Amino acid sequence: MAVELVAPDRIRRLNRDHRGSDAVTDVLSFPLDGVGPASGPRELGDVIICPEATRDLAEAVIHGVLHLCGHDHEVDEGQMLALQDRVMASLA
Repeated sequence: MAVELVAPDRIRRLNRDHRGSDAVTDVLSFPLDGVGPASGPRELGDVIICPEATRDLAEAVIHGVLHLCGHDHEVDEGQMLALQDRVMASLA
């Protein structure tokens, strides 16, 4: 897994090229092996973060990694974001 920090113009270009959205976003994830939550070893992929669009870098990394693990907050009725909150709380 790699984490890359990029400028707003780079993440906008990646977002446009891969998601069809011409917007700056905080984090993008590019999984390598499989879709959907899984347990056990797996090659995760890459997380791209735009620090200028992120209020909390640690939260952005956790958010990206959860996406790499197959979670999707756009369709899971809040489960991913609840898990993200639990992970963040465990870091405090």
